[in-house]
Amino acid sequence: MKLDICNKLSIIIILVFIFSGCKIKAAIDQDIRQPPKKPVSFFKSDGKYYYFTEAQIQIKKGNYSEAVKYIKKALKKDPESIYLHKELTMLYLHQFHTKKALEVVEQILNKHPENIDFLIISGKINQSLKNLEKAKKTYEKAIKTDPKNKEIYVLLGNIYMNENDTNKAFKIYERLVKNFPESYVGHFFLGKLHLEKKEYAKAEKEYKKTIELKPKLEEAHFELIKLYSTINKTKQIEKICKRILEYDPRNIRVILELSLYYSKSNKPKDADFLLKELGKRSLSDDNVIRKIVQLYLTKKRFNDARIILEGMLKGAPESSEINYLTGMTIDGLNDHDAAIKYFEKVTPDSRFYENSAAHLSFFYQQQGKTDKAIEILKELIKNIPDNPEYFLYLGIFYEEAGEYEKSIDAFKEGIRIDPDNTKLLFRLGVVYDKYGKREKAIELMQSVIGIDPEHADALNYIGYTYADSGENLDEAEQLILKALEYKSDDGYITDSLGWVYYKKGLFEKALKILKKAVEMTSNDPVIMEHLGDVYLEMNQKKNALETYKNSLKLKPKDNKELTEKIKKLGGVNSNH
Repeated sequence: MKLDICNKLSIIIILVFIFSGCKIKAAIDQDIRQPPKKPVSFFKSDGKYYYFTEAQIQIKKGNYSEAVKYIKKALKKDPESIYLHKELTMLYLHQFHTKKALEVVEQILNKHPENIDFLIISGKINQSLKNLEKAKKTYEKAIKTDPKNKEIYVLLGNIYMNENDTNKAFKIYERLVKNFPESYVGHFFLGKLHLEKKEYAKAEKEYKKTIELKPKLEEAHFELIKLYSTINKTKQIEKICKRILEYDPRNIRVILELSLYYSKSNKPKDADFLLKELGKRSLSDDNVIRKIVQLYLTKKRFNDARIILEGMLKGAPESSEINYLTGMTIDGLNDHDAAIKYFEKVTPDSRFYENSAAHLSFFYQQQGKTDKAIEILKELIKNIPDNPEYFLYLGIFYEEAGEYEKSIDAFKEGIRIDPDNTKLLFRLGVVYDKYGKREKAIELMQSVIGIDPEHADALNYIGYTYADSGENLDEAEQLILKALEYKSDDGYITDSLGWVYYKKGLFEKALKILKKAVEMTSNDPVIMEHLGDVYLEMNQKKNALETYKNSLKLKPKDNKELTEKIKKLGGVNSNH
């Protein structure tokens, strides 16, 4: 159970607010044992009050580094001042100098080990630095020092909850509500802990107590809704939602929960009414869309999101935003064909148009409708002409359609926009190779490596190209070995190494490597054919024949060369 209410930023904010209200007068009241007899000495230009005042002026200007210098000068005048040490700690935290702040805190605690303010600050800093054992010990000491300080219980309980130490968290929050029966925070967390342990009646009791103490605490209401959903007390959900809507009638989250309740309770008319209104509201209120993304899409609650969004479309059928989110939701449910109709309704003036068009082109390409995918990408490029990624996709689609010249033009246009884009340069090299321009392909792969020396695919491409043609085999081996340094688990690069050894006549080494490559790639037909070639060279004809046959099963079409190899070994008839 993760409930990290004290991350690094929030800790700093909390600490800042603890002391931000302190004025010069507070410093004077705390630190002056013998007030100055003459008022004129109060702001003596080399006195601590002068330095303190100058520090406050610098803080107001946002010059925290300068403020630190003045506080340090003040501390030289009064090195025992607790208040000035607090100010210095806070200034360090403002600048994210957490370790320096901790050093100041530890100096004070060495002299004043039971100073409650510094114990709490120490715990928070150690918590932010993930020194959780130290933080826990510090909070425990703080509780012993001041058992009536509510904040410490919450901080310590939070650590135990994040560590899933339910028993210790229970004890802390039970101590909190024992000492402070009116602590709604304590009752709330006890409710969460009981729910985690499936102690539903106890959880319900704690949540109800929380709401009694803090009637408008929204999170407690939603925890109770979650509880009732779990134990099928669904009628209670409607009551809770309506109770919140009485004092907050436009609460988006409540409307969404109530709509889901009606949808799942066979009350479609009630759900439709709420969702239609919410759909209309979304046209002018961005918070509606934001809330749906936050509550449903980011948490992958796709089934619930689909109910909500399709209901909202009845109130705003032309909304690009809702259509886009509906498409994304259905995509999350892996129903790509159904998602298409929603993405198609997203208009070019929508903030979601770019993503929607990209999804559409991808889905059409997957369906084998390459012409349609290309058409959408070209339209997208008209609207957004300076995105090199779209030229990458366009080039790939042309490449798959066998239109190499158009593919080359697309990649070149993308490279014009982004000359160091290794993805574009690599794909252009691949197409040049397919187009029969091998030297140009190698030149481009070398350009990729020049930009990114660790580009394993480019290293492998050159190495395999050399190996396949039987030239520069030593260089090929070194290139492929280097590629494997960056992609050691890549079966295709492993195959390249085996193929180099085959070309070098090192068949034992090739056999070992290619067997491994076949396993790594789940029986790729080309790699399996390579393995068959090695078996054949080693005069293991039975193994070669069996391996060739397995390769042919994986790729039975347009494989005349492999079929001929099998025929020569007497393993296939002419009409196979």
